[in-house]
Amino acid sequence: MFLSSRIGRSAAAALLTTGALLGAAAPIAAQPCLTEGCTAQRTAVQAPDGPRAGSAVATPRPGALSVARARGLPLGTVVTVEGSVTTPSGAFASSFGDQGFGLQDRTAGIYVSLPTDVDAAPYRHVRVTGTLQDKSGLLTLVPSGRSDVELGDRGRAVKPRWVRTAAVGERTEGRLVTVAGRVTQAPTSDLPYGYKFSVDDGSGELLVFVNVETDIDVSGLKQGDVVRVTGFSSQFGTHYEIDPRGPRDLAVIGS
Repeated sequence: MFLSSRIGRSAAAALLTTGALLGAAAPIAAQPCLTEGCTAQRTAVQAPDGPRAGSAVATPRPGALSVARARGLPLGTVVTVEGSVTTPSGAFASSFGDQGFGLQDRTAGIYVSLPTDVDAAPYRHVRVTGTLQDKSGLLTLVPSGRSDVELGDRGRAVKPRWVRTAAVGERTEGRLVTVAGRVTQAPTSDLPYGYKFSVDDGSGELLVFVNVETDIDVSGLKQGDVVRVTGFSSQFGTHYEIDPRGPRDLAVIGS
């Protein structure tokens, strides 16, 4: 469960022409709907009433589904997926209220929710069995215990996908993405969970949420700065956001 009192978190300057910063950003392929009626299964987003809630691997071993296929199955389904870790264990603990991590394969990504730290670190290979659950809008995979998480050796690096700020949504959810845009709303405190600010590349405003555990310093960031942000494509309630993982994921590239 995600933390209840979370309030709704809703390259360079030379590229900022005609209101479009990333005109050549790669489009995101839609995730398949593999079961009848699955489009409607997540339309009723849970209210935030509890703790908050490609590239890398070879073909999954027998018994494992691709992450995209798993994402298309009904909530409550038990699935096994494999991929590379994209976010360290507990990087988002202040707002997610757990010690989970991101996982991504060639097809899609997903958040694995765990109450304890399993020392998952990018870009380690991992195989996870768990139940699909919706936590405050974010699709998560919830193992029944630590034994359902098999950490392997370091795999191939997951490269973030460049997207427009307005393209961050259901199709990117669970992936590692990068955007570049102008800060439209300067950082504000949402402690004890973290800090938030908004960016826009001309396509639409996007919320960036900085968790306390990431040690990212946003004190010098101001409205009008042009920034590059890499992070986990997430959702809270009815809005989408990027959650950077550490200081290297946020850079000022213009003003």
